[in-house]
Amino acid sequence: MFHVYNPGPMNIRSFLPSLGALALVASLSSCAMTNKGQARLYQKAEQAAPYDAVVVPGVPFEGGQWQDIMKMRVHWAVKLYERGLTRNIIFSGSAVYTPYVEATIMGLYAEQLGVPREHILLETRAEHSTENLFNSYMMARDRGMKRIALASDPFQSWMLRGLAKRMERQLGADIDMLPVVFKDLFSASLSTPAIDPTPAYVQEFVSLPERENFFKRFLGTSGNNLDWDRARADAARNGDRVELMD
Repeated sequence: MFHVYNPGPMNIRSFLPSLGALALVASLSSCAMTNKGQARLYQKAEQAAPYDAVVVPGVPFEGGQWQDIMKMRVHWAVKLYERGLTRNIIFSGSAVYTPYVEATIMGLYAEQLGVPREHILLETRAEHSTENLFNSYMMARDRGMKRIALASDPFQSWMLRGLAKRMERQLGADIDMLPVVFKDLFSASLSTPAIDPTPAYVQEFVSLPERENFFKRFLGTSGNNLDWDRARADAARNGDRVELMD
């Protein structure tokens, strides 16, 4: 069965064969990281592989089908697994904007794409990108995993690089960036397997905007919900080199 760890969305509709729906993501990504930069990070990862796990942030599941960004991230993670760059995949994301737990949905798709269930881990509490990375790292560390990579689109990878560096300083984390290489990923057809989303459905769901105002959500996106004290204490007990202050 899936390994479940129970310690911001991009609402783009169905995936288009022409990849036109990903133009915005590609445009934002190009501002943050060039294609050559993506390729260099991938080459670095090939030399450093295999990772114990790659972390894949969640995307809302709407309309009974996965969205473009979710499809891209899941297929990229599956390719990394198939190529031997990672031993496990950690999908991260709660039921944030729709009543489906994002991590569970992504795990179901990855299993249908051929990843063995025992190599799929689910972090089901994160509601923001910062929590995706932070919670997943804590999950991996609790399982004795040392070498982690973030496998997402280049724009999100760029946005989270500062958090990864802070985690390295304060927690001794070893986190690489392994963003999607668009030319590589879309050189082949990306299939959409059938899944039963029922296991991911949350009864009596209340969306994040209904539970929290904009300011509180902004603080969450900025990492205000991360439990640094607990993480540093755990790192110190494990003998990791940590810094108490930035």
